[in-house]
Amino acid sequence: MAAGKVPRILLAKPGLDGHDRGAKVMAHALKDAGFEVIYTGLHQMVEMIVETAIQEDVDVIGLSIMSGAHLPICEKLFRLLKAKGADDIMVVVGGVIPGRDIPRLKDMGVAEVFPGGSDIDAPAAFLKEQLEQRPQ
Repeated sequence: MAAGKVPRILLAKPGLDGHDRGAKVMAHALKDAGFEVIYTGLHQMVEMIVETAIQEDVDVIGLSIMSGAHLPICEKLFRLLKAKGADDIMVVVGGVIPGRDIPRLKDMGVAEVFPGGSDIDAPAAFLKEQLEQRPQ
């Protein structure tokens, strides 16, 4: 990441999940940690998330998924990112994610998973470390 560049993250709630308190809390935590946060709101289609991420030139897409549909949502997201030539955007996932699914998500390309109960500061610390290591 370029020195002095404020990291940009798109937070999204894909699918029919109507619970966004955690995503809003995370948006505030990331802003407090120095990120520029774009929150798309509830009920986003994966296509809309990818288009917004590209238009906003984000460094990271953060998905908050409480519905249990994390595997098909992430599969579709990565397929669309690749098709649009935007597969350099880092993806992190939070929400209700069973431990047994975390290895599969990481195999797909998810950089990190933050299940419910994760430390509120963990995503920002992880993202800062990862973004600092990325080539300019």
